[in-house]
Amino acid sequence: MTFLEFKDSIKSDQPPLDLAIPLKALWYDGKGDWDKAHHEVDQLNDTSSALIHAYLHRKEGDIWNADYWYRRAKETRSQMSLEEEWQELVIRFL
Repeated sequence: MTFLEFKDSIKSDQPPLDLAIPLKALWYDGKGDWDKAHHEVDQLNDTSSALIHAYLHRKEGDIWNADYWYRRAKETRSQMSLEEEWQELVIRFL
C-alpha cells in the first residue's frame, strides 16, 4: 500500500483489514477519531506503539505525556507540524 492509497482508504467506514496496529491507530486519527486511535495503542508496550502514542498526546496538547512516550519510543519530540508528523509516521510504518 502506498501513502496515497492509505490516505484514500480514510474515506471508507472501516480500516483495511491487513493494517498493523500503528497504522490502524493512524488511520483512526486520520478520520478524526482520536479516542479510537489512542485505544489502539494505549495498552501496548512496543516502541512503534509508543511512538504513535507520543504523537497522539502531542496532538492532544499534553506535551509532558507526549515526551514520556517519545522517550519510551527512544525518539525525541518532532518539531514538524502535526500533519507532517502524521504523514511521516504513516510512511514509516507502511
